[in-house]
Amino acid sequence: MSIPVVDPERYDQQLAAKRERISRQFERFSPPLLEVFASPPSHYRQRCEFRLWHEGDDLFFAMFEVDPNDPKHKRVIRLDDYPVASGRINELMPRLREALLASDVLRRRLFQVEFLTTLSGEALVTLIYHRPLDEAWESEARRLQQALDILIIGRSRKQRLVLERDHVWERLEVEGRTFHYQQVENSFTQPNAEVSRAMLTWARDVTRGSQSSDLVELYCGNGNFTVALAENFRRVLATEISRTSVASAQQNLAANGIDNAVVGRMSAEEFAAALKGDKGGRRVTEMALAEYDFSTVLVDPPRAGLDEASCRQLSEYSRVVYISCNPDTLEQNLESLSRTHRIARFALFDQFPWTHHCECGVLLERHVA
Repeated sequence: MSIPVVDPERYDQQLAAKRERISRQFERFSPPLLEVFASPPSHYRQRCEFRLWHEGDDLFFAMFEVDPNDPKHKRVIRLDDYPVASGRINELMPRLREALLASDVLRRRLFQVEFLTTLSGEALVTLIYHRPLDEAWESEARRLQQALDILIIGRSRKQRLVLERDHVWERLEVEGRTFHYQQVENSFTQPNAEVSRAMLTWARDVTRGSQSSDLVELYCGNGNFTVALAENFRRVLATEISRTSVASAQQNLAANGIDNAVVGRMSAEEFAAALKGDKGGRRVTEMALAEYDFSTVLVDPPRAGLDEASCRQLSEYSRVVYISCNPDTLEQNLESLSRTHRIARFALFDQFPWTHHCECGVLLERHVA
């Protein structure tokens, strides 16, 4: 990997380059003007993981960088701070390092540290070891948890010790509303909270005026969009394959008082089969698919994008909201989807500043015959 070089004075320049690249890449689809949503230029990432590097009596946070002169060789880069990471992570890094240096119990065979933080300052720190964790470790870890005002989880092979809880609660202000999200350790969450707010605002805007019809959401994760979009629709049916994410999404619906949305544990492929009547079973029966009138589908697939069968399924909806973390697979999928739909809105979200990665949002509307 390449460690991002953060230079806030150059932020507008790097964002303009992304705008130009994405506009050029998709121009053959004749999209409307690209809407661009900026990130904070530094301290934007709410979750990070580091190797914990030991050198004699010293230890420090580290990442690896590929040597451009020898791709097989990785250099260890010491990190005493990390401008990409949230202010809370940067505040904790030196304090945690000092505490580890002072404790043989906590530092012994510790090889990785993971941080999960929120805009309000909650912090969950996971310490990962190459040894079993015992009562002595738990006692020291509890003292550290109190001293740093953090939550701690200890992990080793076949061991996971949660000292208090395994999640934080993020609060996102969106259009005057406050949405509450449980974010669980070692599960997917949007890393850039400020850009996540922009994504939710955009998605709410492009789906307004849909209260008489229903939304189906594929790859819903922890319900990030489900929660924010529920009031725009009569009913919402969201699907997700990860057990942890489904449980978290259900918690988030309850925490936000959402009573018109349901989350089912089912893959996108299984759901497509269920809609066609090719799949039955208890979970399909509980969904009561015949009661829905789906006008809109929202998809937020992994980097691999959608396969051809999934694209054919999406083409049956009047509106498609496609959130993509990989413009290249989005481009491929639009080759299929543009046969039946036009791009009505197009957005670039700078989720990952100082890298070539881009997050895009597309609203597709079916061609008028």
